[in-house]
Amino acid sequence: MATVNLGKIKLKWRGTYAGGTAYTPDDVVYYMDGSVGSSYICVANTTGNAPSSGGTAHANWNYLAKGQATSPTTNQGDIIVRGVSADERLAIGSAGHALKVNASANGLEYGDVSAGLSSIQVFDTAGSYTWTKPAGIKKVKVIVTGGGGGGFGYQVGNDSAPSTGGAGGTAIKLIDVTSVSSVAVTVGPGGPGNEGTAGGGSNGSTSSFGSYCSATGAEGGSQGNNDYRHGGIGGVGTGGDINLTGGSGTSGNYSTDSNPNPTSTIGGASFWGGAGGSQAQGPHGSYTATRVDGKNGGGGGGIAYGSSAVGGDGGTGVVYVEEYK
Repeated sequence: MATVNLGKIKLKWRGTYAGGTAYTPDDVVYYMDGSVGSSYICVANTTGNAPSSGGTAHANWNYLAKGQATSPTTNQGDIIVRGVSADERLAIGSAGHALKVNASANGLEYGDVSAGLSSIQVFDTAGSYTWTKPAGIKKVKVIVTGGGGGGFGYQVGNDSAPSTGGAGGTAIKLIDVTSVSSVAVTVGPGGPGNEGTAGGGSNGSTSSFGSYCSATGAEGGSQGNNDYRHGGIGGVGTGGDINLTGGSGTSGNYSTDSNPNPTSTIGGASFWGGAGGSQAQGPHGSYTATRVDGKNGGGGGGIAYGSSAVGGDGGTGVVYVEEYK
């Protein structure tokens, strides 16, 4: 019967490969070929022949266990991921990109990410405009407020009392503008105030952001004698995710020539506030009649004065656009 010497068939670990060492078959070494560390088994007597070069094993060596790159290579623009082949390297994205799971969830990629609020545009002067989308913007939150109603002034000598304008309505809407480049914008003016027997305050006008959403202007304060008058009714938002009604105006109590002190004549407040205040017996000191005007869609205030008492103008509407990437 043949005798088998078990010591002759086992692998012999020789540690890290050394160029000046003589190796014989079944010797096993560890060797770094570039950035890849692998183990090799000697298959023929050899001295000074590295186990591999550029990922190809020498004729005197076979791979025992081939390693993978575990750190970035000198190829700028690539990242090597453990377990990913060279053909599947991930190209580094542009500035502002981030590493994320791709759409099919099969791997990773660089791309844009939601970066939150990027910029703001505000339109608050009456007129028509065009909102132009900045580069990279995907969504906008729009707040649209209509113009406020004008106030009515009580001119002493008439059987009447002040009344104030209502506030413009407000629509708030989140809009996907990925495929949109521009949108028409309208900012509604506030209604002018009025006085005495000339009639009540004028109504405010509608503001809008294209066909997405709009908000009507408010009513002006009414003219009427001691028994028949009222503050203007607020405007209403339309088309928004949230549609708000502007605050209503108020009506003052009847006053006399000797005591023209109207009460409850604060204009209606809009989403932004801006209600016009009230005055009695006209301006005094450093105050002027313009102090009763509404602002940002707020209603114009009321006033009482001996000779001329023009109610405050309603505040101009607002179109406010928050832009998100």
